[in-house]
Amino acid sequence: MATEEIKTYSLTEMKDSYIGKVGTTDRDEYEYELRMDVLGKMIKSARQKRHLTQEELGKLVGVQKAQISKLESSANSATIDTVLKVFRALKAEINFNVKLEDDFVKLT
Repeated sequence: MATEEIKTYSLTEMKDSYIGKVGTTDRDEYEYELRMDVLGKMIKSARQKRHLTQEELGKLVGVQKAQISKLESSANSATIDTVLKVFRALKAEINFNVKLEDDFVKLT
């Protein structure tokens, strides 16, 4: 009895097939959403490590608890200013890297 070999796919192959190739609008939107989700999770984790409630963090930043909750579930709607204020209130350092092709952009 012959056994069939199961075809396996890499994550990249699956994304290319089901979401779109790198550089397509759908793929770019997917990658952006994923990064914003990760950013929200980092904010939540930092807040919890500082033993702050969403309400307490909101007061430090000057926003309502609901906005902190929304930010933690997905940072999509947040401005960069709000994100920076949140990390400042958490006494957390945040770094941004800008990469053009193979080189990182450095501020001089």
